[in-house]
Amino acid sequence: MTLALPRRLVLALPMAAVLLASLPLASSAEGTLPSPAEERPARTPSPAGARVYLISPAPGETVTSPVLVRFGLSGMGVAPAGVPLPKTGHHHLIVDSPLPPLDQPIPADGQHVHYGAGLTEVKLELAPGPHTLQILLGDDRHMPHDPPLYSEPISITVQ
Repeated sequence: MTLALPRRLVLALPMAAVLLASLPLASSAEGTLPSPAEERPARTPSPAGARVYLISPAPGETVTSPVLVRFGLSGMGVAPAGVPLPKTGHHHLIVDSPLPPLDQPIPADGQHVHYGAGLTEVKLELAPGPHTLQILLGDDRHMPHDPPLYSEPISITVQ
């Protein structure tokens, strides 16, 4: 007696076998594979001497909107979010807010602006009045580095 299988199932079986063969084994020499949290530290190390800073505007400057904000970084490179390259990160602009917790992902809202594409300058619309700006560098997962890299906050006035 022969077993007649539907054509879709017959075609799907070899693909399923390839997928299963590509999965990691459920154990290692220690008995289990490390979890993703064990494979990579919670925070990406930053190299000694690296720093992030604002090139412009200058502290105390009076500007018009949109404000051209230029980010500076030394001792590291810029890479887009989602690209885990060593000694890299991307900028987050903190507007009119203190730094967020440095052991958690950087929030994404109107006061914590992400530049995950790797931008190094931006034209920022700001309402007239006083504002504070600060840069916080994040890794590919939007986590601050260890130690964290952030600029001194600056105050500007928008006319």
